[in-house]
Amino acid sequence: MEKGRGADRTGSPNGSVPERLLSAATRLFAERGYEGTSVQEVVSAAGVTKGAMYHYFGSKDDLLYEIYARVLRMQTEHLREIASRDEPVADLVHAAAVDVIVTSVDNLDDSTIFFRSMHQLPPEKQRGVRAERREYHELFRAMIERGRAEGVFRDDVPADLVVDYFFGSVHHLSTWYRHDGPLTGRDVGRHFADLLLAGLRP
Repeated sequence: MEKGRGADRTGSPNGSVPERLLSAATRLFAERGYEGTSVQEVVSAAGVTKGAMYHYFGSKDDLLYEIYARVLRMQTEHLREIASRDEPVADLVHAAAVDVIVTSVDNLDDSTIFFRSMHQLPPEKQRGVRAERREYHELFRAMIERGRAEGVFRDDVPADLVVDYFFGSVHHLSTWYRHDGPLTGRDVGRHFADLLLAGLRP
């Protein structure tokens, strides 16, 4: 099902404390900006105390980091599962391309908020995100390199360039995709995956 707005944004008391904090932080960062939102506003919206927040998150920076990191971890888990399937490599690359688009659209607010405010994180946290994202890209690239080795994909374009080209498009989804538009996330995922495979075939 198309979630459309990422994780639950209601701050529902039924969720765990970390979930409620992340839900409230995502909604408030989207509405007011990261700099314009105080820790007190986040905990009030989540219905918890500052002490409860600091039990799970050391700072507002940690909330911002986790908003995106949880999406990236989920995408990496999906990619590992896809890559482990006993299927033709072209099918695996197509499935992985669809998945990263669908999960990005499902969590578009999270990614948009993070990339808009990432520069405000301490350098070590920025490096941590880049390292996690690099791991994902390397897993994706490994499938492309496998396809090249098997003669399924063309070998006249560097795999790194293919990965950068594709994910450049993924990272710009927030600039044009609208949940009330004519295409679902899965529609976009299929189109992007088809274009990627068309460009990879000899």
